[in-house]
Amino acid sequence: MATTLKLYDTYSRQLLEFPPADSAARENPESPVTYYTCGPTVYNYAHIGNFRAYIFEDQVVRTLEYLGWKVRQVMNLTDVDDKTILGANPTREEVPADEMRRRLGDYTAPYIAAFFEDIDALNIRRAAVYPRATEHIPEMVHLIGALVANGYAYEGDDGSWYFAIKKFPRYGLLSGIEPGDVRVGARISADEYEKEDARDFALWKKARPGEPTWDPKEYDPASPLPVGRPGWHIECSAMSQKHLGETLDLHSGGHDNIFPHHENEIAQSEGATGKKFVRHWLHCGYLVVDGEKMSKSRGNYHTLRDVLSRGHNPLAVRLLLASTHYRKPLNFTFEGLAGAETNLKQLQAFLRRLDREAETAPENASGEVESLVKKAAAGFAAALSDDLNVSAALAAVYEMLGALNRMLDEGAVGRDGITSAREALLGFDTVLGLRLGRETKGNIVDAAFVEAKLAERAAAKGAGDFVRADAIRDELAAMGVVVEDTPQGTKWHLAH
Repeated sequence: MATTLKLYDTYSRQLLEFPPADSAARENPESPVTYYTCGPTVYNYAHIGNFRAYIFEDQVVRTLEYLGWKVRQVMNLTDVDDKTILGANPTREEVPADEMRRRLGDYTAPYIAAFFEDIDALNIRRAAVYPRATEHIPEMVHLIGALVANGYAYEGDDGSWYFAIKKFPRYGLLSGIEPGDVRVGARISADEYEKEDARDFALWKKARPGEPTWDPKEYDPASPLPVGRPGWHIECSAMSQKHLGETLDLHSGGHDNIFPHHENEIAQSEGATGKKFVRHWLHCGYLVVDGEKMSKSRGNYHTLRDVLSRGHNPLAVRLLLASTHYRKPLNFTFEGLAGAETNLKQLQAFLRRLDREAETAPENASGEVESLVKKAAAGFAAALSDDLNVSAALAAVYEMLGALNRMLDEGAVGRDGITSAREALLGFDTVLGLRLGRETKGNIVDAAFVEAKLAERAAAKGAGDFVRADAIRDELAAMGVVVEDTPQGTKWHLAH
């Protein structure tokens, strides 16, 4: 597809053509765009603000592929940091290193499984790799070793090792921190902190009671690092380099990742390699609930599971979270979700109507249908190419639906036109991700998909996860599939 894609780059604060000129993908379409996305910290169930970012990133991949590019996406799983350690050992009792690592794995495993269940429910396509921090300790040790050799890392008086941000003149260019904001020589060991805390950050933390630890000398006998564990920021630098190389085409996350996390990633990655870390940065805006910042104290903190437990369709959640431009704040309301469900049903109903009308439509009819479809396809691609303007892309789709519904009322659409309209809508859905292709077609349904969903539902019930089981049933119901639990087992049929 010849459309030129332009995306806003957080680093340069400009709308730039993508892929960048120095990307291998630009010169060779067979070479994939390399894309790293910050994944969940698996200490709890992900909330809807997290999923706004993950859906946005899924749309980036889908859009690139729709416009003709190949993509290799890597999304990390943070399974060792301050939060996961506190969850695995809230009393910070002293236990042997092997036992503490086992506890950490046991604690994070259910949340990792839940994350994959949630992204499947939202039809977020799987990344090529989901590296876990605990499985990349050797890479982190070697990366810190390069920083030590290049003069960017030093040992603090607490025995931990820190990055000296005064040695990196470009520090702050991504986030806009002024050089005067940097506290030269001051250190911070917490994994997460506020923007005003522009201080030297921990690369490797010396062993502390109640924490999992690793011995760096097992991976590098010459390493000066003590027994301990990695800081949060070094994890992504090490994992992205291993799976995508030293320079990435694209890196994204939520707006809250810009500082300190992504700023620190740039400093430590470029400090170690001497090469540009990321060619293009993307960040999505904040999500608020009913106009207020989401927090448990306000009672407006929602995990995806909370939302689905109220009977909402996960694909409507996807549609709502994707419908506002990714760089703008998104206000989540249940009234807005109800509207998204109505819009989703409208799309589904249109597909069903096309299938019904195809049985009695004349062989050929007005050529106006082809022009409508071409106009919608051109508008859809143009909107996506303009910094992923999904709302404008959806407007092009709804305009096509309205015009075609009127023509269908008049009997002015032939079978060829119906086929063209259906193929166009399913093509749009490769980006929208609403599973419109799973819709019933006359009396035909994707039986393998339904059976797989029912098996997933049975497993959820067996594990006592009835919220997830109900969510799967609701998802199938939205597709026109009725699920019945009978004494003879679970059966399904199409709604009449």
